Amino acid sequence: MRNIAFGYSTRCNIKCAHCVAAEATPDYKKMELAKVKEIIRDLALAGVTGISFIAGEPFIYYDDLLEMVSLCREKNIYTRIVTNSFWAKTAEKTEQMLETLKQCGLSQLRLSYSRWHQQHVPRHNVLNAAHGCMKTGIDYFVSFVTDFSEEDDAYEQFLRDNKLRFFPEPVIYAGRADAFARKAIFTDYQENRCAMNPYLAPDLSMYACCDAGSHFNTEFFLLGNLQDNTVEQLFSKSESNPLYNCIRTMGVTAIASFTGMKARDIVTYRKCELCKRLFDSPETLKILQEVRGFELRRWVR
Repeated sequence: MRNIAFGYSTRCNIKCAHCVAAEATPDYKKMELAKVKEIIRDLALAGVTGISFIAGEPFIYYDDLLEMVSLCREKNIYTRIVTNSFWAKTAEKTEQMLETLKQCGLSQLRLSYSRWHQQHVPRHNVLNAAHGCMKTGIDYFVSFVTDFSEEDDAYEQFLRDNKLRFFPEPVIYAGRADAFARKAIFTDYQENRCAMNPYLAPDLSMYACCDAGSHFNTEFFLLGNLQDNTVEQLFSKSESNPLYNCIRTMGVTAIASFTGMKARDIVTYRKCELCKRLFDSPETLKILQEVRGFELRRWVR
C-alpha cells in the first residue's frame, strides 16, 4: 500500500528544542489549498490509501483541514493528523472540533507529547484531545518522544495514570535536536529496517524519507518535485531504487556492516543517525551507489 506524510505547511505555533522538522531559523512555507486538492486527487489516482498531515502544526489551518480531510474521504483515503494539541484547551471546545473532523472523515489523531512539547502546551490539552477522540469515536495514540532519561519518568507516569494509549518514540538527533548530547544506547544489535513512507514538502519536493533524511546534504532521499514530475513517477522512483529497498528489507545495520564499519561502532548509533552516517557521507554514498544494491543484497545470513 502507498502512504505519504503530507507537509501542508511548515508553520508551527511552538518552538520545541528537539524538533527534527525545523532548523534554528525556520523558513515558513505553505501550499495553496487549491493545489493541495489537486495533489490529493493525483495521490488517489496513484493508489495512495493513507495520508498523514504533518510538518508544522496542521490545526493552525483548521478550516483547510476540514476540506482536505473531506476530500480524502471522498477518495477513500485514510487520514491521520499529527498535532501538538494546542487547540484542545477545554473539553467542550475539543469535542466540538473533533466531532466536525469525524463527520468529515478523519480516521486518526496522533498526539505529540514530550517534556519539550509540554514546555509550550499544557499536558492537560493532550488529555482533552485524547478524551475527545474517545467520545467522538476517532482513533488516537500519543506519540511520547523521549531520550529515555529519568527526566521523562513523570511525563510517562502522567500518561499511565490517565490510562492513555501511547508509544515511546526515540528522539531523532537532527534538526534542532542535532545539538543535543547523545545518551548511551543499551539495546541489542538491531536490523533497523525502515518502512520509508515518502514525505511531500510544502514546496512540492518529495522525499523517500519522512524524517531526518529530508535534510541530508547529499539529497540522497530527494525524489524530485511535483512541478516537474507526476505523483506516479516519484512513487515509482521510491519503490524501484535498489538502495531504498535494501533499507526496507535488510536494514541500515547490515548496510553499515557491508561498508566496513566495526560492529562496536555500529551499535553506538541510533537508526536515523546510522542512516545519516551512511547516506549523508558523499564517500560512503558513492561506494553504495556503485554497487547499486546487487552486491549489497548478498550480504545476508
